[in-house]
Amino acid sequence: MPEWPVYTGANEPHDGIDRLPAPPPWRAFDGGPALPTPGEADDEAAVSPDRVHRAHTYRATPESVQLVNAALYLRRPLLVTGPPGTGKSSLAYAVARELRLGPVLRWNITSRATLADGLYQYDPLSRLYAAREAGDVDVADHLRLGPLGTALLPHERPRALLVDEIDKSDLDLPNDLLNILEEGQYEIPELVRAGGAAQVRADGTDRRVPVARGRVRCRAFPFVVLTSNGEREFPPAFLRRCVTLRLHRPDEAQLAEIVRAHLGEPDDGARQLISRFLSRSTSGELATDQLLNAIYLTGAAGLDAAGRDELARRLMPALDGTPDPDAR
Repeated sequence: MPEWPVYTGANEPHDGIDRLPAPPPWRAFDGGPALPTPGEADDEAAVSPDRVHRAHTYRATPESVQLVNAALYLRRPLLVTGPPGTGKSSLAYAVARELRLGPVLRWNITSRATLADGLYQYDPLSRLYAAREAGDVDVADHLRLGPLGTALLPHERPRALLVDEIDKSDLDLPNDLLNILEEGQYEIPELVRAGGAAQVRADGTDRRVPVARGRVRCRAFPFVVLTSNGEREFPPAFLRRCVTLRLHRPDEAQLAEIVRAHLGEPDDGARQLISRFLSRSTSGELATDQLLNAIYLTGAAGLDAAGRDELARRLMPALDGTPDPDAR
């Protein structure tokens, strides 16, 4: 079997990640001891209906398949940009499902997010209260790894990490994040001071993982998806360390395939809404989930043609505030 591509976009799970070639010499990591890939059931959030549906219904384009494989081969983060509703976040779930990478680790970025939030959380107050009650306490009992910190554990297979809406972060976070991903390792000062080995809870589960002398180093570099709606520019130093995928608005054939994946074969009414959606999107910003909502609801409500058109119009307002060309 040829080694390229590992990710095919065919939406059929397989173990092709095991035949991924060795990394470039400058992206080789040797963390250990090796940890097994957790199963989907190990993270309750990972089996939510929304995440499962995203993974099953995502439709990859040839360009996205090519660049996902480039990121996997090069052990580089994948920066995915594009308008809202083009499937940027869903891509991470689809890749993780096809390649059996385990539950997707998700880090939702806000303007207040810091690198420490993604690496681990430490609760000194709970440790203080526990010490008052029981005397000597284990600092690891008051630590939990974050999604980024968990992704960098020495797993046998890459973990999938979704860093959602990185463009909403403060100015420093992208470069701080890239420094960690460049090194593939980090320290937990509280455990470094304690010395020895510790058992720390990982993100999304109460399962504990070993951390020796407070230092974590990856083994298989994680599949990292950074999403951006294009609300800001990133510095060149950040961009050159990423593989960049720019998603575009789907055309009519792609929209029909998306509708088919989510709601079954589109009927005449659905195809009319697809055409209307494309027409309206030329004068304002629309998202694909608005179209799916309109097709589902107008079909489920059992309305006549005039009622369907009016409801669909109200369900598909321009997200950028552009006036509705069909408003009465």
